[in-house]
Amino acid sequence: MPSTQFVDQFVKRIRQTGSLLDKATRSRARSVRSTENIATVAQSVFEQPSTRHRSQNLNISRISLRRILNKDLDMKPYKVQLVQELKLHDHPVRFRFVQWAEQRLVEEHFYRKIIFSDKAHFHLGGYVNKQNCRIWGSENPHVVMEKPMHPQRVIVWCGF
Repeated sequence: MPSTQFVDQFVKRIRQTGSLLDKATRSRARSVRSTENIATVAQSVFEQPSTRHRSQNLNISRISLRRILNKDLDMKPYKVQLVQELKLHDHPVRFRFVQWAEQRLVEEHFYRKIIFSDKAHFHLGGYVNKQNCRIWGSENPHVVMEKPMHPQRVIVWCGF
């Protein structure tokens, strides 16, 4: 049994259009995703990595810019990988630590002597937050950014 709402809409459609067929939908023109804008966005990829700044410079919304990058240019956002910058004198120090750790692990119950802790770093300047940095490309560029081993920062530590 059809609901009264369905019957009311059915009668209303017949009175308005004289037909039971759905109205033909008009397809919208994709003014933002035009071939000119796609070419402009493709050219801007290498000039400005930030989608926020690029959308402002090109006068295109960020959503439309991301659609052009993703659907028309077949690009995806990739994160920058941050790694610790190693100096020449770091390699022997790391090697000595590994040797020390291997010797200690043969001791019985060495793991019980480890203090568990956590820390937070508050950087004082020039830090790149990889959560906010994306590189758009059709392939993963595997970008690695070295950062200084000892940047200026304040460390808050808690241990037990």
